[in-house]
Amino acid sequence: MIRISSILLFSCFALIGQAQPSIEIRVNLGGYPANMPKKALILSKEALDNPTILLTTEKGEIIKKFRGSLVASAWHPFSNYYNVDFSDFQKNGRYHFELEGSPVVSQSFQIGPYPKWQEDVVGFIRTQRCGFNPYVKEFCHQKDALSFFGLRPDSTRIDATGGWHDAGDQLKYLITGSNTTARMLMAYQMRPESFKDEFNARGLKGANGLPDILDEAKWGLEWILKLHPSPNELYHQVADDRDHRGFKLPHEENADYGWGPNSFRPVYFATGKPQGLSKYKSKATGIANLAGRSAATLALGYEVFINLKGYEVFAKTCLQSAQSLYEMGRQQEGYQQGNSFGAPYRYEENTWADDMEWAAAQLYKITRKEDYLDDARTYAQTIGNWSWMERDTASHYEMYPYVNMGHYVLWQVGSAHDKQTMINYYEHNLDRIQKRADENPYEVGHLFIWCSNNLAAAVATQAMLYEEMTGSQKYRPLMQNHLNWLLGLNPWNSSMITEVPENADSPLDVHMPFWRIKKEPIKGSLVDGPLWSTIHDQMLGIELSEPDEYAHLQPKHIKYWDDWADYSTNEPTLDGSAELLLILTNLSIE
Repeated sequence: MIRISSILLFSCFALIGQAQPSIEIRVNLGGYPANMPKKALILSKEALDNPTILLTTEKGEIIKKFRGSLVASAWHPFSNYYNVDFSDFQKNGRYHFELEGSPVVSQSFQIGPYPKWQEDVVGFIRTQRCGFNPYVKEFCHQKDALSFFGLRPDSTRIDATGGWHDAGDQLKYLITGSNTTARMLMAYQMRPESFKDEFNARGLKGANGLPDILDEAKWGLEWILKLHPSPNELYHQVADDRDHRGFKLPHEENADYGWGPNSFRPVYFATGKPQGLSKYKSKATGIANLAGRSAATLALGYEVFINLKGYEVFAKTCLQSAQSLYEMGRQQEGYQQGNSFGAPYRYEENTWADDMEWAAAQLYKITRKEDYLDDARTYAQTIGNWSWMERDTASHYEMYPYVNMGHYVLWQVGSAHDKQTMINYYEHNLDRIQKRADENPYEVGHLFIWCSNNLAAAVATQAMLYEEMTGSQKYRPLMQNHLNWLLGLNPWNSSMITEVPENADSPLDVHMPFWRIKKEPIKGSLVDGPLWSTIHDQMLGIELSEPDEYAHLQPKHIKYWDDWADYSTNEPTLDGSAELLLILTNLSIE
């Protein structure tokens, strides 16, 4: 595999195959906004005596010296870590660090606003479209889908075309598609001026008078509307892991669900009961997670599109469907999980009150009906501060979504007491993350379970929202440290976002068909991220396709492989990428 080098080596170690350096410097490869905390790390296999690094311009001019302070904890394979805080330096420009008295240098980095990488995230989401895929310019999955477990006889045709492929596979989930749509709408509401209009409604090049992020959000909203065709119907998943038959382009579907390759696929009705057409069954107690989150998303769609000329009817349809879905959720409180067929892996979401809180608060924001506000308060109290952030481990997508947006919206619309209660919930979670962050040199506190990068992005987002809610910068270092992790200040000195930042090490050999078949990287996607070794070593069907270029950097307790054969740490995901949208949008302000 050809890639940009992630480490600048001692000159005496430059030849391939010789010893690896014993000292390295880690920085955020994407850089640091001028007014944000700034951290670098010196990693050394031997103890250093008062190490000093020199902040240097592109022209080689030394600007300032910074002393490293020894960190109490250390991760294999380095025995000593030295933290360098240079937050007070705020002059925009491009720099690198040099270790005083040594040839060791860091990668270069920028100080200043981030580029509009949120547009690249939207671009990745666009390539995941199903029905018509604008990346390959081909129609796909036109026979989605035949219903199962529903009110209609099994194998009844339901129009479930559209939506997005979930990851490197071509399944479609309301679980993740609803949250992805919501994040795009929220990012647009945050900074409408931050988004361009360069693509049309089909996702093809050419402006159409609507920002591209709203073209993409509308694609998601339309799919949600299709999955709720009547007041008592909700479908939640198209296809299952029978899809997993190697890499294929969307229009060349080879999976056979009983009607031949590239033909009909199943769509599962949300029954609120365990489901599965084969050995592995999901768990379920209701449908309120799906109904609530979809209702919140459709209500957001109303908020955005009602103010856009020509979209008023669409907006009102979204609101009507949101209210209908909310009632379904009230009638069937509980959660519905994703379905699997031939493997034990599925989305194991098991919370729902947060989604109903989100929907109720969002609907109150629009209608000002007090019943919605009362419900939002009740659901907020039910979920409280319960979150993956309170746990030392969690199952796959347990307690999804990873930020309780219901608390944020109730803070927007509630009383002074409501506002303080929501702040307290967020603070309780972030304190738990901070406690874990204090125990490692990278100062991150997310869990290294499957899709750990989603959790890092969630911490950054919740800390950002907390700052908006309170005006306090208490968790600003925590926010930046988790963003640092995603942008290369980590054991592998690699960003976790494909081709972001430009001209730095980032995931290349990803578990995606466009890479495997066309050898074309897609910019702006967040990969799953490192796993605890105890989990990674037990994942089914994972092995390296070539030697691990990070072998000399791997900690003992966590593992990350940039290798297409590793679906657990190196697969870009739809919703994980969307998890980046709010934080990237906020930090790209000029």
